[in-house]
Amino acid sequence: MPKINWLKEVFHCQKPIIAMCHLCALPGDPGYDHKGGMEKVVEWAHQDLSALQNSGVDAVMFSNEFSLPYMTKVHTVTVAAMARVIGELMPNIKIPYGVNVLWDPVASLDLAAATGAKFVREIFSGVYASDFGLWNTNCGETIRHQYVIGAQNVKLLFNIVPEAAQYLVDRDIVSIAKSTVFNDRPDALCVSGLTAGVETDVQILKKVKEALPDTVVLANTGVRLENLEKQLEFADGAVVGTTFKYDGQFENHVDEERVRVFMEKAKKFRG
Repeated sequence: MPKINWLKEVFHCQKPIIAMCHLCALPGDPGYDHKGGMEKVVEWAHQDLSALQNSGVDAVMFSNEFSLPYMTKVHTVTVAAMARVIGELMPNIKIPYGVNVLWDPVASLDLAAATGAKFVREIFSGVYASDFGLWNTNCGETIRHQYVIGAQNVKLLFNIVPEAAQYLVDRDIVSIAKSTVFNDRPDALCVSGLTAGVETDVQILKKVKEALPDTVVLANTGVRLENLEKQLEFADGAVVGTTFKYDGQFENHVDEERVRVFMEKAKKFRG
């Protein structure tokens, strides 16, 4: 059973702040900029990565955040494009990094194996009614694939409250968390709000953490400067994206000063 001490081994601190590096729309996505091409995608990612690292985040996670509307089984071109971006950025990456191919756990693991990512965040288990249709998973098959491709040391961050989705049957979040830990052996549980940037319910965080004290529980959305201490009181860390952008707007570049102020407060809280 995974234990909470792996956090320090991977992130070199407790209660890490994992910053999102949102990639622009990629080839095949409706929003892809054909004129700017992959060069623009790489340039955008490089600028955001630099701002995040310069401001002292503990880790970074690359995701195809602007591949809207998302797919639960992505096309090959998406993984290939993400691998190119990360490959070009690799000489500049100085902190632990992970990947998230929205929303395809097998593709995420393939990308992790190809790029050396230390962790992936995904929907690994459950069946949901979602904005993307009926959302099914096959955790047993996915984990076996992880071992087949030699990615068994990649940490798995299970999103147990998917954005824009609801469990197909009425189940309490604590029972979902408990059965997920027992059956699937996640390295961490991610608790989210409704969509990117929406605050995670602190009472849900508290319930899940109290029920599973030896399991890593992360606040997955909506952690901001004003609620940072409240979220980290119960969460073992946070995944942060939108609040690091200029004006806190999802579509914007990362604002280095916003990140720096946030990280100063986070480090003071943990210290």
